[in-house]
Amino acid sequence: MTQPVVAHRPAAVRRGQWLTWATIGYNGLEGLLSVGAGLFAGSIALVGFGLDSFIELTASGAAVWRLHMDSDAAGRERAERVALRVIGWSFLALAAYIAVDASHSLVTRNPPGVSALGIGIAAASLVVMPLLARAKRGVARQLESSALRAEARQTDICMYLSGFLLIGLALNAWLGWWWADPACALLMVPLIVWEGRETLRGRAVCDDCAPHT
Repeated sequence: MTQPVVAHRPAAVRRGQWLTWATIGYNGLEGLLSVGAGLFAGSIALVGFGLDSFIELTASGAAVWRLHMDSDAAGRERAERVALRVIGWSFLALAAYIAVDASHSLVTRNPPGVSALGIGIAAASLVVMPLLARAKRGVARQLESSALRAEARQTDICMYLSGFLLIGLALNAWLGWWWADPACALLMVPLIVWEGRETLRGRAVCDDCAPHT
């Protein structure tokens, strides 16, 4: 990997660390609330969304380590490779969980309850996650880090999952379409698997098509 020359590299690292810790704080709270609300309502999509938050904590932890190693060129290379593997496998672990539990819910026809808290969490994440992801992409671009781009993409995934989740919970709450919850959860799986495979190959999906602003 070519080492980039960034005039204000330490500032970019500090900004990346601040953004990653902010993501960890938000996802920790989001995960606890989502899993709790999902278990109470019997919502597979909401529980899956909460577990995604915890899985993203693992990815963010890998990103924090990658940023911590930035001043050491040799350590940076190693941290980059390890962080990519951790983030990639976290994508695949999440996909496996959602696929099994959502399929089970559809087969057993177990309707979830209405969760106003879940709807609120999903709506809040639709606002917070795009802002965090965009800022982290800027840092990843400055540091030319595939691992940090992948971690930013996982934040994007959280935004997409929020949209699917909000649709499923709203359809269940307003129209009584119980199947919308696990069906929307299953819609998440192909995208998550795709992201995981591409991350393990050493690149984040759609980096070229992501807005560079």
